[in-house]
This record gives sequence, structure tokens and C-alpha cells, in this order.
Amino acid sequence: MVIKTDLCSFSEWRIYPGHGRRFVAKDGRLFYYLNQKSRAFSARKIKSQEIQWTVAWRRLNKKIKTDEGAKKRRIRNLKVQRAIVGISLEEIRRRRKEDDKTRKAQAEQAAREIKDRKQKQIEVQKQQRKGVTTTQKTAQKAETKAAQKAAAKGAGKPKGKK
Repeated sequence: MVIKTDLCSFSEWRIYPGHGRRFVAKDGRLFYYLNQKSRAFSARKIKSQEIQWTVAWRRLNKKIKTDEGAKKRRIRNLKVQRAIVGISLEEIRRRRKEDDKTRKAQAEQAAREIKDRKQKQIEVQKQQRKGVTTTQKTAQKAETKAAQKAAAKGAGKPKGKK
């Protein structure tokens, strides 16, 4: 026949049926105490590791063998790769495999292309300015001179006798 036993919350000794007390804290936690001595120590908030007759002290000071091999093994989560909306899974893997040299080379090539594009735009703008300025400026100057002469002739003081 198997006897149901509890462990003392303070001393960690076995509590057999008909012995010990249960204490329910305000927050609803249950504490089992073997005797008044362990209950009093717990009420005074004394750590069980500081009292020599407790199992916690014996474990801390290596008087009891603890099972090191009985530790729980962690199950490592496997990383699952998923495709992002803009990029496929193959593209992500390809980019991860790239080394720094190829990335730098690609970045330099992209920078060169941008520079070339800007240079072409500047050249086109210069050519447009040169073409427009030489022909149009002379025409505009001639028009403004003609307009000034016409205004000077017609806008002068009326000639006549006084």
C-alpha cells in the first residue's frame, strides 16, 4: 500500500498522514509545515538555507547528492524560414550565402550607375542651356532693344509750339 506524503514547505522533510499543518496565505498559496518549529521559522521569513537541519542547507553545502543528470533537457526550437511578401525564399537564402566581397562589388556597381546617370543628366542640361542661351539670348536682346527704341520714340515729349 502506498502512503500519500507531502513535503514540508520549509524543511522539505516528508509529512506523513495525521501530521503537520496546512497554511493558506492571503493570495491563496498553500504551505505545508511538518511542525511548529518550521512554521515559526517560515513566519519569521528566515531562509531555510541558513538553518542546518533543513534539506535546503544540506543541498547547498553539498551534504546531499543531487541528481545532476536529472536536469530537464531543453528542446530547441527549429528556425522555420518563410518567404516575405516582396522576396521569395530562394532569394533570401541566396542573399544569406553571399559574402562581403560580392555585396561590396554590387554596391560599388550600383553607385557607379547612379553617378553615370547623374553625370548624363548634368551634361544634357548643360547642352540645353548652351543651345537655348546662345540663340535665344541674342534674339531676346534684339527684341528688347527694338522694344526700347520703339518706346523711346513714342513715349517722348510731344513736339510742338508753346
